Amino acid sequence: MMNPKTLIHIQFFKDLWPYGGTLMSATVYKTTLQTVLTTQLLITPKTHSSFLTKYNPLSHSTNIQVLFYQKMATFEAAFVMLLLLMMLQNPIFVDSSYDDVFPSEDEWLSATATYITEANASIINEGACGYGDLHKATYGRYGTGLSSMLFNKGSVCGACFEIRCVDHIRWCQAGSPSVFVTATDYCPPNYGLSAEYGGWCNFPNEHFEMSEDAFSEIAVRSANLIPIQYRRVDCERDGGIRFTVTGNENFYQVLITNVGFDGEVVGVKIKGSRTGWIPMARNWGQYWQSNLNLKGQPLSFEVTTSSGKSVKSFNVAPKTWHFGQTFEGRQIYS
Repeated sequence: MMNPKTLIHIQFFKDLWPYGGTLMSATVYKTTLQTVLTTQLLITPKTHSSFLTKYNPLSHSTNIQVLFYQKMATFEAAFVMLLLLMMLQNPIFVDSSYDDVFPSEDEWLSATATYITEANASIINEGACGYGDLHKATYGRYGTGLSSMLFNKGSVCGACFEIRCVDHIRWCQAGSPSVFVTATDYCPPNYGLSAEYGGWCNFPNEHFEMSEDAFSEIAVRSANLIPIQYRRVDCERDGGIRFTVTGNENFYQVLITNVGFDGEVVGVKIKGSRTGWIPMARNWGQYWQSNLNLKGQPLSFEVTTSSGKSVKSFNVAPKTWHFGQTFEGRQIYS
């Protein structure tokens, strides 16, 4: 049985009140709260009005905290049920704060998209993530460049997104189908142009500069700028993570590709047969560097993604490895 002196600490957020789709009406909310006030806090009905005026989240412009003290153990079950009802139907979070509220994985977010023709497509042949030819990197022709707001200085390289065209009968493909793309490039800003006419990637716009093939899956090619919705999704990859070793004896660079699950690499370690695990530093995109000479040693790698998951691939490269070679290790799975 719950301690009758237990403090139930709940925060209501006015900013979230209009959202969520399954919220209580103001009348139902008020009735529910009045029931709690009367049965649990022993506040008489004639004082409800002043209490609600003081603590009603609808009447405040900032976050407020409503502290409920359970006074009678005999009403514990009813009290808990009322709280659960309110938590299910209202934007209420226990021991949380407004800054900790993030969209769920399934929530679609709004952005814009354009495409770049294959003839000019750096996202196919080069790209700011360092992948080079996307076919060799296993990402195929479904890559996308991201604006600064989404690119996050290259850490998002390799992440996967589901994108669909919305709210435009003329430009969107029938039925608003979605397409899955991999972040492979950076879309630079052009502050000499407005966001509506060429400056699509200006900060803080969220914009996708898609490959022509990916774009044509969701919109007609004659479209210029389209409204879209996007969400992060797990990456489905064939085979294991790939490690391409470049550089020289005193400066190693390893390009990480074909990463599954969330796809976003945030940490890499390397190990020779005569060393421990050595953290590598991000050089650019998904190129990771180390200044140690590991020539003549078999190489092992540990990769960590933004989800916090790590995978170790032991002795991926034999001691006879050479610069320019690509080796395949283990994969990260959800």
